[in-house]
Amino acid sequence: MTITCFEVKGHEVNNMAVFKMCGSRLLQCFLLFLCLLSGSGVTAQGTFNWASYYGNHMVLQQGPHRAVLWGYGEVGATVNVSSTSGGFYSTKVYEGYDGRGVWKVTLKPTAYGGPYQFQGVHDNHGMLQWILLKDVMFGDVWVCSGQSNMAFTVRQGFNASYAIAEAADFPDIRLFTAELVQSDKPLYDLDKIMQPWSVATSDSVGGADWKYFSAVCWFFGRDLYNHLGYPIGLVATSWGGTPVEAWSSPQVLKKCNITNREEPEDLQYEGPEVGGPSGHSVLWNAMVHPLLNMTITGAIWYQGEANTGHPDTYSCSFPGMIDSWRKEWYMGTGGQTDAYFPFGFVQLSTTGTPLSTGNLGYPAIRWHQTADYGYVPNPAMPNVFMAVAVDLPDAKSPFGSIHPRDKQDVASRLVLAARAVAYGETDVMFHGPRPVSVDVDVSTKNIDWIYPKAMNITVKSKDGFEVCCSPNLSQCSMSSQEWVPVPIVFHTSYSITLQLRQDCWENVTYIRYLWKEWPCNFKECGVYSVENDLPEAPFFGCMLEPDKKPPC
Repeated sequence: MTITCFEVKGHEVNNMAVFKMCGSRLLQCFLLFLCLLSGSGVTAQGTFNWASYYGNHMVLQQGPHRAVLWGYGEVGATVNVSSTSGGFYSTKVYEGYDGRGVWKVTLKPTAYGGPYQFQGVHDNHGMLQWILLKDVMFGDVWVCSGQSNMAFTVRQGFNASYAIAEAADFPDIRLFTAELVQSDKPLYDLDKIMQPWSVATSDSVGGADWKYFSAVCWFFGRDLYNHLGYPIGLVATSWGGTPVEAWSSPQVLKKCNITNREEPEDLQYEGPEVGGPSGHSVLWNAMVHPLLNMTITGAIWYQGEANTGHPDTYSCSFPGMIDSWRKEWYMGTGGQTDAYFPFGFVQLSTTGTPLSTGNLGYPAIRWHQTADYGYVPNPAMPNVFMAVAVDLPDAKSPFGSIHPRDKQDVASRLVLAARAVAYGETDVMFHGPRPVSVDVDVSTKNIDWIYPKAMNITVKSKDGFEVCCSPNLSQCSMSSQEWVPVPIVFHTSYSITLQLRQDCWENVTYIRYLWKEWPCNFKECGVYSVENDLPEAPFFGCMLEPDKKPPC
């Protein structure tokens, strides 16, 4: 029998659960029970509390992983936690890294569902305090991070009114947004919260511009929920105008030989509303490190614009950041978060002048986002997935062309890839065409680029491919002027034919595709898969060996 006695700061007290947690202290238990019945004598205030990012309406990670609950108390006190989902957990408060008393319990694996209630009792030499979590669901928890295109909200995007109005149809999607905070040292809890855990509604999804809720994160969670059918928790932690170095640990930056820059002039400008800090590790310290005790399914990421002015180290820093996040999350949750948890990212979209070469830092970052493979997963980036966004420009975006409003297609492509990589679905076409072989016709000076026959391609534009008229890699750099266009002159359902210039024929070794800041109009790049209408990703490689990384 459960008796609801009273509420303190919105917390209903489950008397019988509190009574159970008193253990053998029968007199104290009886007095506590009387206090609860009378509405006095027991408090939820004081040193005993949950960590900042635990709250009513949250989602905890479902089994087979084990969710972690932690918080604060008096060193040496006993903390007992019980749940309506079943389970009773007892632990001691110990001194944490920052000197505060900390407690932590790891829950038993729990299947998706809910809502459940968690209650904690803090026993410090007979002084009892209680805390409560209500309306807690179990499901999959995803972290969404990056710079302004991740911070870009549902209200700012296409079809915002409809998306916001329908949000209430998804009460099992729960949302949380971290406040913008930076720190020169690692924090162990969030310093501030922008949006506490909330049920999806028009208010929680349709917050102010650049506040909440992240459009890419929301549409990813919504589409994932529509496919999986169980609760999804979304944790948004992003800040516009920030480079990857700000989100990376010092160990990663040291490994990549990246020295600190003081507000570098070559950061990509994103507008006055979204400028963020560029100091090394300051967002890792304040907006990622505090979350490491939360068991998660995976993370998605949209960032890179701020690194287009200095792209050379990105092929080390970005994969290194992923590896570091995985290692630290695994350790922070006591092995409950997968050591190779799935990590998805959005390959950069466009900015600048339509159909222009523009800033070649953009195609360079797109390439480096894949560790110079052109695709993921790959040997350097296992269990990683991506959404290609190079064909989703938006010249009329009121937030600048660097912020395209179509976040629905971005999220849809991410979910297709997540279904294959994160959830192991083997029958999902989750990436665009990738060539597997090349045929050379010496007589016609044509080259046939062959794709898997099962792919079934379509060609929307003859443009996009270029070759370098030199066998020397040093003359075929990403910014070299030796590159010339080679049009598609013919195609089948599984191949394209490229026509080379006569004066290039003898020296062609390198080829690249979509190597511009803004290479095509909306969904009108060159080669696509028929199924799911997914574009071939940009690449830079060897003409006659499409699977080989340069040098050729």
